[in-house]
Amino acid sequence: MTAPARILLADDHALVRSGVRLILDAEPDLTVVAEADDGADAVLRAREDPGLDLAILDIAMPRRTGLQAARELSRLWPGLRILMLTMYDNEQYFFEALRAGASGYVPKSVADRDLVEACRAALRDEPFIYPGAETTLIRTYLDRARTGGDLPARPITEREEEILKLVAEGHTSKEIGDLLVISAKTVERHRANLLQKLGLRDRLELTRYAIRVGLIEP
Repeated sequence: MTAPARILLADDHALVRSGVRLILDAEPDLTVVAEADDGADAVLRAREDPGLDLAILDIAMPRRTGLQAARELSRLWPGLRILMLTMYDNEQYFFEALRAGASGYVPKSVADRDLVEACRAALRDEPFIYPGAETTLIRTYLDRARTGGDLPARPITEREEEILKLVAEGHTSKEIGDLLVISAKTVERHRANLLQKLGLRDRLELTRYAIRVGLIEP
């Protein structure tokens, strides 16, 4: 018999992790072998266990989002399959998931129905989005990505996104600098660039923007 696929599950809500684990561990071909409660911890768990087959990441988590973790996991382990789990039923997140290296995403509201199928699709290296989406759109996007075609532009850089998330979570410039190993002055420069790029005025508006795009939960 083939050994079950080894899965890393990352979500900042313990009850969600428990429920998802029950769904997956009930399947003979799937087993959760590691859990994490934020994106940074997910990367650490993957470093500790290079034999993982699949990472299931919540999009909105503290310290580092699932999308940020997915980008790093994809760079470090290109063969690791990634699937996003989210509260947000939003096409934007699907395309951001693909850009980050994931096979797609599953809304938590339909996880009990679709998650197992999504895991199996990801392990077959096939794109997945819950029923109702156009698979032709998915394949067109992947084909463009593979051939170097133009992809939708990101409004901010990955570094700016990291800083935006931490600012919205209430961290000071010094704390953010310590977390990202950069100077507080560099943090302030990035923050000023964010305000200018996004046409915002202050931390409150940055926080509202971060909630709207799913970097943090309200």
